[in-house]
Amino acid sequence: MSDNPNIINHGDVQPEGPSAEPTAGLSAPKTAAGGVPALMSSLRHLHEETGVVRGARTLLRMNQTDGFDCPGCAWPDPENKRSHAEFCENGVKAVAEEATTKRITREFFQKWSVTDLSEQTDHWLGKQGRLTHPMVLRPGATHYEPISWDDAFQIIASELNTLASPDEALFYTSGRTSNEAAFLYQLFVRQFGTNNLPDCSNMCHESSGAALNETLGVGKGTVTLEDLEMADTIFVIGQNPGTNHPRMLSSLQHAVRNGCTVVSVNPLPEAGLIRFQHPQEPVGMLAGGTPLSKLFLQVQINGDVALLKGILKEMLEAEERSPGSVFDLEFIAAHTSGYDEFAADIRLESWETIVEQSGVGRDQIREAAEIAMRAERMICCWAMGLTQHKNAVANIQEIVNLLLLRGQIGKPGAGACPVRGHSNVQGDRTMGIWEKMPDRFLDALGREFDFEPPRRHGLDAVESIKAMHAGKARVFIGMGGNFLSATPDTIYTATALSQCDLTVQISTKLNRSHLVTGRTALILPCLGRTEADIQASGPQFVTVEDSMSVVHRSRGALAPASEHLRSEPAIVAGMASATLGARSKVQWDQLASNYDLIRDHVSHVIPGFHDYNERVRETNGFRLPNSARERSFVTATQKARFTVHPIPETKLAPDELLMMTIRSHDQYNTTIYGLDDRYRGIHNGRRVVLLNAHDIEELGFQPQEWVDLIGHFQGEERVAERFLIVPYDIPRRCAATYFPEANVLVPINSVADKSNTPTSKSVLITLRRSAEREG
Repeated sequence: MSDNPNIINHGDVQPEGPSAEPTAGLSAPKTAAGGVPALMSSLRHLHEETGVVRGARTLLRMNQTDGFDCPGCAWPDPENKRSHAEFCENGVKAVAEEATTKRITREFFQKWSVTDLSEQTDHWLGKQGRLTHPMVLRPGATHYEPISWDDAFQIIASELNTLASPDEALFYTSGRTSNEAAFLYQLFVRQFGTNNLPDCSNMCHESSGAALNETLGVGKGTVTLEDLEMADTIFVIGQNPGTNHPRMLSSLQHAVRNGCTVVSVNPLPEAGLIRFQHPQEPVGMLAGGTPLSKLFLQVQINGDVALLKGILKEMLEAEERSPGSVFDLEFIAAHTSGYDEFAADIRLESWETIVEQSGVGRDQIREAAEIAMRAERMICCWAMGLTQHKNAVANIQEIVNLLLLRGQIGKPGAGACPVRGHSNVQGDRTMGIWEKMPDRFLDALGREFDFEPPRRHGLDAVESIKAMHAGKARVFIGMGGNFLSATPDTIYTATALSQCDLTVQISTKLNRSHLVTGRTALILPCLGRTEADIQASGPQFVTVEDSMSVVHRSRGALAPASEHLRSEPAIVAGMASATLGARSKVQWDQLASNYDLIRDHVSHVIPGFHDYNERVRETNGFRLPNSARERSFVTATQKARFTVHPIPETKLAPDELLMMTIRSHDQYNTTIYGLDDRYRGIHNGRRVVLLNAHDIEELGFQPQEWVDLIGHFQGEERVAERFLIVPYDIPRRCAATYFPEANVLVPINSVADKSNTPTSKSVLITLRRSAEREG
């Protein structure tokens, strides 16, 4: 690994080079999502990456029953009324990135040393094109060099087989990995002898799974896409669908036109929840689009428990004034436990605390409660605005409390809707990508493949970073993703990765995780979703599970970016064969040549996948069972559980702010498509910090002044240099900065209770003026 500090600093340099000053421009935030600007942005990305004609042909296959699943978000597809253009602006960007005609060849790596590459931004790295050859960075080398697939697998096998314990290896998974690859991957890992299977869920919706499993007995959402069309009320909490799940806007628009009331809860007003201009409705765009949110509750950062308890208190007071008029007492009696303790706790909460800690006035809380009390069919949606706080599990369980009061679980048009991010992140977990899979799964896996899976729980993402940092984990293998950019405490994580003997990244494009490496590093290039997958038995398809538990096919059609690419299942099979040898009875090569064989095994191991190959070939695939939808709650009490949580108290010194990380409209997770955040009015720059205008003045700064952000946690300080102050409509004493640039401020030891998710939405910071740059 190079000693260049820019490797550790995770892309702190700017697009023009290490010494250039960022030049973010500002304009008024937008009040509508979609429309002509979305169309123009889509065309521009296609033109730059794929060519408009080739790109358009590819897009017409995306999210179609005979095509490929969007490599972006996990929003479900309509079953019976898909349009020919079943994609959004960010889906276009994702396809343009993957289907780009740009290529990274052997000659590229001959020209660019790891040190030189490290001085470029994440945006620049991603724009260089598709990886085309397996590459190795040997101990002490400055440049990657080509390597054969067999030699790469032998390096992996040698390093793994010389470890003192299988638990010294870590096997990470990104949410893009298909069901077939994920199942093979976890099988390889468990036959190797460990449950160290950290994944991207550990850093986003782990809190949702923990919260829902405890209260409803299932770690997934309970609604379908059709439920959103039937709902009369939808709460959207801690979520920005206009940027992160744009196709959700079509569902919200349809619901509003059916008479649904939408309530949005967020520290920032977001264009996608104000108004939607559907790009496929020219007349509607000319008319200004469809207003979405009837009520916007601008909660302060981490004020959600206080706000929700305020809504619950209003409802409880109304119920006690007129018993039986508000709550579904029959549902509560028959299907829930813990109501008395819950009600007693709500009665004791003071309105002063609720208003102070939520940042929302009593009148608005009452208005939200009245909407909830009128609702006959209510859905609550949420995303990472709730899941990345210390009290994240409590945030979500207060939503469950809200749903239980009026029996809004297990009936049409109602339920819990955690909106997942990456396109198969939920499917990977279903396939066994988890460090704590239950014994019933391990028992079935062992029977199917005639071995004894390890029972000791493995390490999650945060625990894996700590193990590498302490020298207790020596090999890291990443199945997709950009681990360094996705994880917290960037300098700490970079140091951890550099302690490894071997780091392996299975990737489609260059990213920063290829530049912060162990003693030896491998880049293994794989097929993308858009590309044809031809194996020994013929053309293959893979399957994915969307955010609402529908499993369906995905089949690419483009010619692969290089003849040297391999599919993810083939890469897993190659690693497993080389590593396990005669220790494994699995016919890895056969499974890699015919994915039907993998699915046959899945059908024997995982409930709900019976007749997998036959059912997934049906037009819309199939939906997995969900016991909570049937009002069967597999919890400790065999009922849905009310829970009790204290209101978190945020205490800030006069110069302190509570910061959350957010995403721009020109990115998806760690992939940076461009340098604009069109909806928020920020252009040509990402190193910005959004602050309330009164706080800027009170703290003695000026708009568009350069400041360093100083993170504070348990006596430790972390620094992110040179952020431009942007006045914004954000609650007092709150700040917002872009992920992953601000990940350096997220402490490795600041995690959510129960889920161990990094608290990227609750970071205590102060500001200081940046030093003047020379030149």
